[in-house]
Amino acid sequence: QLHLVESGGGLVQPGGSLRLSCTASPSGYTLDNYSIGWFRQAPNKERKGVSCITSSGGSTNYVDSVSGRFTISRDNGKNTVYLQMNSLKPEDTAVYYCATLTTRSCTPVPGTEAVFGFWGQGTQVTVSS
Repeated sequence: QLHLVESGGGLVQPGGSLRLSCTASPSGYTLDNYSIGWFRQAPNKERKGVSCITSSGGSTNYVDSVSGRFTISRDNGKNTVYLQMNSLKPEDTAVYYCATLTTRSCTPVPGTEAVFGFWGQGTQVTVSS
């Protein structure tokens, strides 16, 4: 059963950067037919979408709170989707998840209702001095 595996999280100071990666498991699944979303869930808050990329990588979108700081990209040859996070703030602290989406469009940024498949374990991002 397809689920995605996230990696690259960690502890970083405010203003720092991290790059998250998202791959498929089992590895035989390919992601290039799917739009992919990145989501995050802070403690005691609901999981929300923060960014999306279409299957070709030709279209991306971001929620306002991360626009201009985060960049989503994909390398279909490596079957991997990335989230480059710059200028991190304490409010970016959350568990980050990626997921395959039922929608082909990234406008608006899809929420959890657009996810199909199984959630991975996520990767913790903590922004703190």
